[in-house]
Amino acid sequence: MPVGRRPAAAVRRLLLLGSLLLVPVAVALGGAGAALAVPPSTVVVEDTAGVLDRSTLVPAVEAIDFHETTRVAIYTYNGRSEDNLNEDVLRFARSVHPDWISADGQKWADGLFIFALDPVGRHVGTYMGEDRKVTLEQRTDIQDAAKDLLRDAQWTDGTIVGVRRAAALMNQPWYQSAGFLVAAWVSGGLAVLGAGAWLVVRGVTRSASRKEIGRGDRSYASVSMDLDVTELNARTIPESSRYGARVLEKHRTFQNRYTSAAALAGQVHALSGRDLGRRRNLKLAKDYADAAAELDALDDVIADTNALLNRSDSWQAAWDRQLAPFRSDLSGLEQLLAKRHGQGDSATAAALRSFRDHSLRDIERWTAELAGGRTTPETALDRLNDARGRLAVLLENHAETVIAGYAKNDREAALMRKDMEAAQDGLGGRGRTYEPSILGTVYPSYHFFTVATFNSGLNSGVSSVSSARGGGGSTTGYGSSGGSFSGSGSSSGF
Repeated sequence: MPVGRRPAAAVRRLLLLGSLLLVPVAVALGGAGAALAVPPSTVVVEDTAGVLDRSTLVPAVEAIDFHETTRVAIYTYNGRSEDNLNEDVLRFARSVHPDWISADGQKWADGLFIFALDPVGRHVGTYMGEDRKVTLEQRTDIQDAAKDLLRDAQWTDGTIVGVRRAAALMNQPWYQSAGFLVAAWVSGGLAVLGAGAWLVVRGVTRSASRKEIGRGDRSYASVSMDLDVTELNARTIPESSRYGARVLEKHRTFQNRYTSAAALAGQVHALSGRDLGRRRNLKLAKDYADAAAELDALDDVIADTNALLNRSDSWQAAWDRQLAPFRSDLSGLEQLLAKRHGQGDSATAAALRSFRDHSLRDIERWTAELAGGRTTPETALDRLNDARGRLAVLLENHAETVIAGYAKNDREAALMRKDMEAAQDGLGGRGRTYEPSILGTVYPSYHFFTVATFNSGLNSGVSSVSSARGGGGSTTGYGSSGGSFSGSGSSSGF
């Protein structure tokens, strides 16, 4: 048999085996009626926290199919981490929506599902009438489905995902339940499942490897095409310049790195389709792509260094590229300060805003002085380096403000500080990427504390503290004000 036909034959054999092994499942399903797929009868949104996009949320929820006609209520409020979301949802229902409660006042109304969210206290809750009741584990499943998005402050999308998961679990037909499906597959289809999963993993890995090779090829081709120009640019960079000398140090390893990238290119292009499906070769393809991309960025930096230091015709474009990372940080400050836990009304936030406004004026002045020959490129780069250093100090000061505002004790503060420092240093699997600029080439990646790094560290710190507080555990009680109320529902932290 020709080699190229073997995969197809293997798939045919697998499908034949699957058709035989899935007979028990087909027999079990033969007498089962089709499950209903109906939209919610009504969607009520009580967004007292003001975090949801109704124009996106309502149509998305209305398009979700439920097994039985269900009223959907979505409630948000700004609480505290120590609050009991269950108690607040019940309190709100009693005062504003008594129709959410059963006639005897002891349960949630039949046909009702409530998705509740506290974006400040970081709690999510799910509540339902007795005819929509699911197990505590399934309520946790619904909440967990939304948590990744909620942790990223994607309140609307997280809510949609939570409601969609609830629709799949409430009144789920027995033949769609996880228990039945697991039993059926174990008895009749485990071999197919395992083989199918193997094929899927290999296929995904193969696709990812090809994508990385394509990324590497584009960068490698660009570097190869500009190789002579890069050498010419390097020869005309003034070594008397501190920045020029340091960029030239990087260039001295350029040819060796190019040779290494060429070797990697040869290795990955020698791989067969079968080889590309192996994880170790995906890593090889990624190494090739990363090496080529960094070379592609470095030859641009060499060109910019030559253009700026020698004041060639393209110096202004080169200078704009040096300013770009700093401009990006300045433009991102307001969003950082406006986010939850951003402490935007603090003294350190005011210092950051003042620095931003002053720096924007400085950038215009430096550029005008460069254009008029009143300052040198070296001095302009010094000023830019100093300004980014001052921003790093201001961000570090604000980090302490944010930590003090969120952490309840020294242990939580230390946990947040560790995550923020790890983000700045590129640790914990979040390696800092190479900044394709003169300053980014001269200094190590952790030299500057950027707004993007601050955001990454803050998100990690808040998540770590929330987990340490036991945010993943479920709460089922309705607090002291709940009385004898015993409706089906629970909440958990995220």
